Amino acid sequence: MSMSHTFARIVALVGAGALLWRRQQGAQPKPAWGDAPEIPTAKPQGAIPTLKMPTARGWDPGQKPTAAPGLKVNAFADGLDHPRWIDVLPNGDVLVAEATQIAGPVRTLFHYAMQATMRRAAALGASANRITLLRDKDGDGVAETRGAFMEGLSQPFGMALVGDTFYVGNTDGVVAFPYAAGADRITAAGKKLVAFKPGGHWTRSLLASADGTKLYAGVGSLSNIAESGMEVEQGRAAIYELDIASGKSRIFASGLRNAVGLAWEPTANVLWTVVNERDGLGDETPPDYLTSVHDGGFYGWPYCYWGQTVDDRVPQDPAMVAKAIQPDYALGGHTASLGLCWMPSGTLPGFPDGMVIGQHGSWNRSTLSGYKVVFVPFENGRPSGPARDILSGFLAADEKVSYGRPVGVALGPDGSLLVADDVGNVIWRVTGER
Repeated sequence: MSMSHTFARIVALVGAGALLWRRQQGAQPKPAWGDAPEIPTAKPQGAIPTLKMPTARGWDPGQKPTAAPGLKVNAFADGLDHPRWIDVLPNGDVLVAEATQIAGPVRTLFHYAMQATMRRAAALGASANRITLLRDKDGDGVAETRGAFMEGLSQPFGMALVGDTFYVGNTDGVVAFPYAAGADRITAAGKKLVAFKPGGHWTRSLLASADGTKLYAGVGSLSNIAESGMEVEQGRAAIYELDIASGKSRIFASGLRNAVGLAWEPTANVLWTVVNERDGLGDETPPDYLTSVHDGGFYGWPYCYWGQTVDDRVPQDPAMVAKAIQPDYALGGHTASLGLCWMPSGTLPGFPDGMVIGQHGSWNRSTLSGYKVVFVPFENGRPSGPARDILSGFLAADEKVSYGRPVGVALGPDGSLLVADDVGNVIWRVTGER
């Protein structure tokens, strides 16, 4: 039997198993959102995992996402190669990290099916390993100048400029490079400050402290629920703090399965992150989440989720479960909430202070979720109401194709909101209609 026929049979079995489970369970669960989400009981162990992902199509000429009422969207730059993350320099230059997930070794037939599905969805392939510089010299909202700012990197993701040093979060560590204001390109050799183990969740986001003395880096787990043991997970599923002056690093918070976007809430000067939760327990169990991050805090992975709800698939550690912190705000099951930035009131008309979140979209639930950019309002340093859409329309109504998938979000140099779309290969720019 050929590999393609084997794959077709696997996908058919996965789909049939998921359909049977849904019929047994009845109606679809209510989306788990907000500070008091309704999280369904975990589905029975041993059920066939759901595998569902749209085929990557990209945008037709003139087509674009749907902006919320009162907003408009245009392409700031297109023709990129899996743009994932955005960093805006003080002079207004927009930097875009172009990278993607690389296939690892195939361990099971289901893993083979998953990789084949992800390739069809343009979520797996060759990584550009580049940071591109974009400039909008005439201020018309479209970058007319672009060039390779850095090349030959190792799945770059997070970026941060502190003084005259530019930091890159490669998948295998944080590297520091000398930077001259207004430079078109960095070619000097870098200095690795801290090494991370590659593989698994590969993104390494970066965020500097307000005083420029610290860097914070997100490092995701190697696996779903430590199924290869905790030894290979040492130093992962955590947010690191790097002291720039001494070069020393430490784990700032742990038990975060895959903390990607990082942002400061300015009222209380508290670090926040968005986290991708575990798979295999159901469409809404557990939800991805937005949470404040406290020094020394433990957030449950892999032993438990949403506070102290035990995951029976994992060998337990009662002491770790007892100290697990409940996240602040649920973002729906498997929405792949990756991008995060603070957006002050008035940046977009009708939007108060709050956090913008890029939801890359699910691949492992019966009804797809995410595939949009959402906003969570804040008041007195805390989430203060239901989420609102900023951009939608990345997914076709029949869920068979995706035009794009939003990832990183950042405030543009002109007061706009920029969104990286790594399937559409576009940086979108969101402003008010007027």
